[in-house]
Amino acid sequence: MPSIYLIWILVRVSQTINQSEGQTVASLTERLVGLIRGKQVSDADLHQTALLTLDAVANMIAGRNSVPGRKLLKWVTGRQGDAARRAFVMGGLTHILEVDDIHRASVVHTGCVTVPVALSLAVDQELPGEKLLKSILFGFEASSRIGMAVGPGHYKIWHNTATCGPYGSGMTAATVFDLSDEQTTHALGNAGTQSAGLWEFLETGAMTKHLHAGRAAEAGLVAAELAALDFTGPPAILEGNAGFFAGACPDPDPDAVLRNPEEKWQVHSTSVKPWPACRHTHPAIDASLALFDDLNGSSIERIEVETYQAAIDVCDRPVANSEYEGKFSLQHCVAAALSRGQIDFLAFGQEARREAAELATKVNVTSADPYATSYPGSWGAAVSVILSNGRILKSAKPECKGDPEAALNDQEMISKAEDLIRFGGFNDPAPVIEGIIEMSHGGKSINVQNILVPIN
Repeated sequence: MPSIYLIWILVRVSQTINQSEGQTVASLTERLVGLIRGKQVSDADLHQTALLTLDAVANMIAGRNSVPGRKLLKWVTGRQGDAARRAFVMGGLTHILEVDDIHRASVVHTGCVTVPVALSLAVDQELPGEKLLKSILFGFEASSRIGMAVGPGHYKIWHNTATCGPYGSGMTAATVFDLSDEQTTHALGNAGTQSAGLWEFLETGAMTKHLHAGRAAEAGLVAAELAALDFTGPPAILEGNAGFFAGACPDPDPDAVLRNPEEKWQVHSTSVKPWPACRHTHPAIDASLALFDDLNGSSIERIEVETYQAAIDVCDRPVANSEYEGKFSLQHCVAAALSRGQIDFLAFGQEARREAAELATKVNVTSADPYATSYPGSWGAAVSVILSNGRILKSAKPECKGDPEAALNDQEMISKAEDLIRFGGFNDPAPVIEGIIEMSHGGKSINVQNILVPIN
């Protein structure tokens, strides 16, 4: 079977021959723009987009009530008049608490790079709710499709939300601005050339990850603003000889950008987090919580976690020295779930980490099938608890709560939003929730100015 590189070379040679014969071959970006704008949008698509918009806004509000959030709000004071600056801060706020959405197949947190762009632009102009939601829908599609094409090698070094997010934010802004297909291609080209975001911050638990979401949102918006002035960008930013795939993707799958154009919009394949931790920990959390009642205070000898390699690469952290490290620790998350029976914001505080520390040392994490080979199409895990009396309790979760196969219903989404909005200092969540849901039924875009007002 020919390698992906051989196939890619043959495609490039074919393109060169066609171009030499006077035929113009559209770039991947040009065809992606056409694919997105050619898809039918139904009421169900807009409703799902509204729910994901609600999730992002709730995360944005809740992110204000955090140390990094307060720093971002302090920094933006006096800069709110700039749409790109607003999008930057709102993107960062949305991603802070690690409970925002994620598109599994692309490993992109899509809401934090698209919703802030649409809402930031809505501050300066009155947008019909349907148009705002459609811009977010299109942005989800762009970032997800490009994220599905980067290959697993990219994710080992690069944070996909940071690198693929600018394409989604660029597509969102281009839709709000009513840019032509050519201008939109320029916008995505210049958004993509700003792609960046490395995993090194995990070594110290630095606050860098929030910048990834913020910069991705800002980069696409700026690129679209410039494209509106006919500022040109590279149309072959993805597949070009010195483009995104060549520079940052050891094993790309370029065909994934345009694959299955007739399938549902990617918003329907987006997972929603029920717990405030890295999504890679969620299958193991889900499995652990399922065992809590059966434990009934039994003494635990050891705990075996089987999952996929990417979860281990990002979240194999036996000792969690901070709240943030706890959110990226399979060991702590499993120990906390088994000992507390619930995972909430308190599960990662200093007291909770101290209480779970001994049990976390008994957690052994390995990559195993079917979870290893099913990733990234599905994110799963199995947890086996070996008790001191020799009894074994096991729970397997091929998918976990919040995935499309086990989706949160509308009321669960609203309840999650209510909790987050109150956590962020808004006493009455109803106007925010009702305003966003109403956008899918012809309402106007909501007013988000007060999201950037620091909490007293």
